[in-house]
Amino acid sequence: MTANATNGFLHYKQEWPNQQLKNPLRILVWNLMPTKANTEEQFLQLLNQVDQDVELTFLYACSHQFKTVRREDVKKCYACLHQIEDQTFDGLIITGAPVEKLEFEDVDYWKEFCQIKDWAEKHVGQTINACWSAQAALYHDFGIQKRGLNQKLFGIFRANTIESKSPLTAGLENFKTPQSRHSESVIDEAHLPENLQVLLTSSEAGPLVLQSLDKKQTYVTGHSEYQTQTLDQEYRRDLAKHTIIHEPKNYYPDGYYDQGEEIENTWQQSSCQLYQNWLNLITTKEKIYD
Repeated sequence: MTANATNGFLHYKQEWPNQQLKNPLRILVWNLMPTKANTEEQFLQLLNQVDQDVELTFLYACSHQFKTVRREDVKKCYACLHQIEDQTFDGLIITGAPVEKLEFEDVDYWKEFCQIKDWAEKHVGQTINACWSAQAALYHDFGIQKRGLNQKLFGIFRANTIESKSPLTAGLENFKTPQSRHSESVIDEAHLPENLQVLLTSSEAGPLVLQSLDKKQTYVTGHSEYQTQTLDQEYRRDLAKHTIIHEPKNYYPDGYYDQGEEIENTWQQSSCQLYQNWLNLITTKEKIYD
């Protein structure tokens, strides 16, 4: 179907063509990534492939001190919580953020993160918390701590264990997802909090997708929205900074970087199916409410 943007950099610059929609699902995206326009495009393209029409509204962290983009530009293109706090949305996506080396309380928008999570309880149907936001949400919702990794978890990882009875895992028998992070939540799958379950796990990367038992909160530890070249761009960026970094696992053809080789997107089908299942949860709940 079709994904439209109600605001954002791509919308403001008319770089994302909106179409006529019929009863679209309203999705709020709290974009915490520094590459704002690129992240907008990733989610718009991903949700442009699902079966429902969706309408994305982009939110920014009002309390954040921006380094890579001017506050005036973000304010012009994005909404702040106080501008939409009286509205309701079918879904909320909270993106990752490059702050996983900081303690949660040291992130300058941590109080705002907690405020939006609490606000969403009454104003949002379903929430996806992605990458750092999954760690932050698990800490906010269950008190689960995080820890730093000896080296960056970087590459494409496949689920080895799947909870097949969950509607969120339908069609995800071969689930793959990009990971790009320096920390992980401290999760003991044998002793989970009462209202939390692990749906997809990788032997290399740990839990990939978790969900609260009321099915309102989904925690995706990676970046399912990443496009084909994203990990390559991150790898070359880190090399240019002389950062000690290994090549992303299970990503490049033949296992190593070769500028002439074409990269295959092996996770796109999994990503589309995951978000399709998530939107199905929204529409199913809406039918129940009706």
